[in-house]
Amino acid sequence: QVQLVESGGGLVQPGGSLRLSCAASGRIFSINAMGWYRQAPGKQRELVARISGGSPNYGDSVKGRFTVSSDNAKNTVYLQMNSLKPEDTAVYYCNADISTIATRRFYDYWGQGTQVTVSS
Repeated sequence: QVQLVESGGGLVQPGGSLRLSCAASGRIFSINAMGWYRQAPGKQRELVARISGGSPNYGDSVKGRFTVSSDNAKNTVYLQMNSLKPEDTAVYYCNADISTIATRRFYDYWGQGTQVTVSS
């Protein structure tokens, strides 16, 4: 009933920038929060950034370099990533806390993931 579709990943050199987008679609009644997590090979999935009610929250490793924003009218969340480092290489997953028209209850939804590779 709900889909999260990510875009914007790719290969970038260290110090470069990328912008990720994630659009939620389906029979959405309300969105409580949207954000991004990432998982590098051999590591656990970790919070990158999340935004709820206009208030952002960031993982310690990306503070000052990444900016999360949302367009509520489009049910879309963005992640602007600047000053990228090789250690930012990971699969980035969109996450959203959404209630549907059918249930009016909030559930956690995940996108399929988009690869970000930072390498020279």
